Amino acid sequence: MTDYRHTATIDMPASDLFAYLREPSNLPHYFPQMSRAEPEGGDAVHVEAEVHGEHVEGEAWLKVEEGDRSLRWGSRGPHEYEGELSIEDAGPAACRLSVTLHSVRDAADEDVQRGLEETVAALAHTATAESDVDAAEQQGGWVGDQPG
Repeated sequence: MTDYRHTATIDMPASDLFAYLREPSNLPHYFPQMSRAEPEGGDAVHVEAEVHGEHVEGEAWLKVEEGDRSLRWGSRGPHEYEGELSIEDAGPAACRLSVTLHSVRDAADEDVQRGLEETVAALAHTATAESDVDAAEQQGGWVGDQPG
């Protein structure tokens, strides 16, 4: 099994990012290969994805550790993988996200590392955008959306 790591600073509070990431149904929003992720009770999650042009369905698991804002996840089978992430405060409106992926997949190391970095970038973009939309809705909409 090979380990891949990436750390990034994200411009949103750690608690907001953790609340977003702990929800399995948000996976397809930032993981481009994932088409569906549905909680099935306990740690079980049903996932569907396109992996190298092949539709893959299976059971995965997601363990949420509220106290230290960390997640662990994985899936068994021919596309076996495991991962973990942790989120730490990096200021009042920023956090540091650290992700480690453990993979048995046959791929060039640089492809897996690049994929991890692209996923973290997409995750940061999507989470901050959705947070901005939520904040605007709570404050009555975007500037200019108000009736004239």
